[in-house]
Amino acid sequence: MPGPVPKRSSERRRRNKESAVDTVRVEVGAVVEIPKPHSTWHPIAKRWYLSLPGSGQSSFYEPSDWALAEYLAEAMSRNLKQGARFSSVLFASVMSGMNDLLTSEASRRRVRLEIERGDAPAESAGVTALADYRKRAGLGG
Repeated sequence: MPGPVPKRSSERRRRNKESAVDTVRVEVGAVVEIPKPHSTWHPIAKRWYLSLPGSGQSSFYEPSDWALAEYLAEAMSRNLKQGARFSSVLFASVMSGMNDLLTSEASRRRVRLEIERGDAPAESAGVTALADYRKRAGLGG
């Protein structure tokens, strides 16, 4: 979806009725097996890949999504290992694939997927930081 990143649903004010979009659902039976990271990958690529199972959006991943993640980690690793010959085209392709896997907040908001962590504070970090600053500065608040 082009354009600016949508706000979280709790921050949106709707003046018009949201249109109902039909969703096609398919039931599958097997548990998805997550491929192990390759020992030859660059540490950054391995850290990204290992972060996926703990991310909320990965509960929607199918075997083909894990294959894509594996391929992206391999491409990321090769690009990082090139040193001074870092490829901006390969980087852009990896970032595009990462967005397809919904690995950023912006890409998740575009498809209206919001992940709520049980231990997350109710107000945003920016609001909390501003309140702390005002308290320390003696500005009230």
